[in-house]
Amino acid sequence: MPAINAPSWFSEDTVTVSTAPTCGLTKGGRLLPLLDSQTGAPVWRQDPETGELTPAINDVLLDDALALRRGERTDTMRDIPASQVNPRTRVPVYYDRRYHEHFSAEMRSSRFQGFRGATLAQLAEDRLIRIRNGHGSPSSGQRIGNVPYIKVSDLRAGFVNINPTNRVPRSIARSFWKGGDSGLQAFDILCPERTSKNIGDFCVLMPGQEQLLLTKEIIIMRPGPRAEFDSFYLLWAMTLKIVREQWKRVIFMQTNREDVGDRFLEIEIPVPKNPEIAAQVSQPFRTYYQTVAKARTSLGQYLADSGEHHFFVSGAENDIEAQE
Repeated sequence: MPAINAPSWFSEDTVTVSTAPTCGLTKGGRLLPLLDSQTGAPVWRQDPETGELTPAINDVLLDDALALRRGERTDTMRDIPASQVNPRTRVPVYYDRRYHEHFSAEMRSSRFQGFRGATLAQLAEDRLIRIRNGHGSPSSGQRIGNVPYIKVSDLRAGFVNINPTNRVPRSIARSFWKGGDSGLQAFDILCPERTSKNIGDFCVLMPGQEQLLLTKEIIIMRPGPRAEFDSFYLLWAMTLKIVREQWKRVIFMQTNREDVGDRFLEIEIPVPKNPEIAAQVSQPFRTYYQTVAKARTSLGQYLADSGEHHFFVSGAENDIEAQE
């Protein structure tokens, strides 16, 4: 057989990865038109052979392939050492370092003087944060008791929204808790680990919500024993845009839902050099959630004392159970 000459761009030491967001086709298999970002109107190009104007196709993958053939690189191309390509993470977006490069550049700016960057894995190893998963997922037939069961869809708009009709018996809850209580604490921060685009959106567990049963597909974070910051600082850090956008790299699309696995531990966040800085930058979050917590407690106490209302407030679950 005749030998096949390797193209000029081929390398045995590196793998060229394209993270192109488009390939010229819509989800329905039709051609994807290129639209003007300012007007939203289709872009037209002149055919070099016929001279006719034809709709331009939004095909960044083709642009990357042509650049590769010319020996060039685009913003959506990366040359990865072959030894670093793990069979378990052979997904192009995982090798897109733009989000971390953006984070590193911001950390060098004056805005983040007094901070250093660290991954969640490093912070957990240094006992600056604690990370765990939810308790488990009881079957639908077991949801007939008094302990609220929280699914990923119940984490919305910064709060844990308890569905008063979705509960399990305390004996079932204890079996998933592996003890007499949930192990949760007020102001723990929670986010989905496996669901749709709200992976990486954190919510706060309010006082009175501690004894819940959380589905196993929820990440729970709180400051560790060596932390010089509280949960409100952790929420401030996790909701920064330069942190939130890093989740795009670690979420892999499956056929039926998205999965983050333990790759979220690679996400980097700012770490304050002293507790004063941490308290200062996170004060708006602290004020907001503490004010809301006080108002919820007050309303819950009123509902418990009056006994005249059929009105559910997360944090007053025992009162609702007593009425029923």
